[in-house]
Amino acid sequence: MTGPVVHVPSPVAAGVDGVLREQRSGRARVRGQDDGKRLGAADLGGELGRRATLVQFSTAFCAPCRATRRVLGEVAALVPGVAHVEIDAETRLDLVRELGIRRTPTVLVLDAGGRVVRRAAGQPRKADVVAALGEAV
Repeated sequence: MTGPVVHVPSPVAAGVDGVLREQRSGRARVRGQDDGKRLGAADLGGELGRRATLVQFSTAFCAPCRATRRVLGEVAALVPGVAHVEIDAETRLDLVRELGIRRTPTVLVLDAGGRVVRRAAGQPRKADVVAALGEAV
């Protein structure tokens, strides 16, 4: 009789985990593993912004990555001194592992010195990106 009871929590736990992931998706938050980590132009394959840089990790067949590219491009165009750099996660596995990137899109917000100040996994909303930039500039 304990067999069915043992298997019941698995679908429930998976459902709760899915709901929690969906609620956190795209929200920018500070991550402890990134504390003090700095990225430069050599790491990114592009220049840092004068005030901040939005770094997007993407993959080729990721639909949310395309929407994220559009949102970050619009924000970078709106805010002077902010650059948007997109990195193909599949070709930069070294950096993906070093930064603990688990899914795409993942967005890092860097300050002018290249220090990671915010991180979001999933497709962010434009308002959330602008708010996250507040800490970087």
